[in-house]
Amino acid sequence: MKNLPLETMRLDKWLWCARFYKTRSLAAEEIAKGRVTVNDQPAKPARDLRCGDTVALRQGVVPRTVLVKGLSGARGPAPVAQQLYEETPESIAAREKTAELRRLAPEPAASLQEGRPTKRDRREIDKVQQRGNDWGSRWSASIDE
Repeated sequence: MKNLPLETMRLDKWLWCARFYKTRSLAAEEIAKGRVTVNDQPAKPARDLRCGDTVALRQGVVPRTVLVKGLSGARGPAPVAQQLYEETPESIAAREKTAELRRLAPEPAASLQEGRPTKRDRREIDKVQQRGNDWGSRWSASIDE
């Protein structure tokens, strides 16, 4: 009886077996947050998954839509896991477009205007303070007589 092919499988277990998430608990957590849908409907971790179902999920910031091609009772190596699904052409195009936008995005640190000064900024601040500008050495703004 153990050699019979699976007809249904829990969604969280399939996501783990197909190597979309590192652990089953992570898969269940993502499903509970509503980041995974089956056939365009919200799902629960224990939802029965069948071959031919469409699963839409998010891995980090990357959205993916896959067609279930097979079910596996155990988590195997990556080449075997990749045979359990087929990514839709629209999903592949969207993923590549997102990757390209991330690659071309400006460096986040370049947009910082405030915060801790860089070493170069610190040297310029020190130069201004040592330049004989008497203002930085005073204890108060009042003029001493």
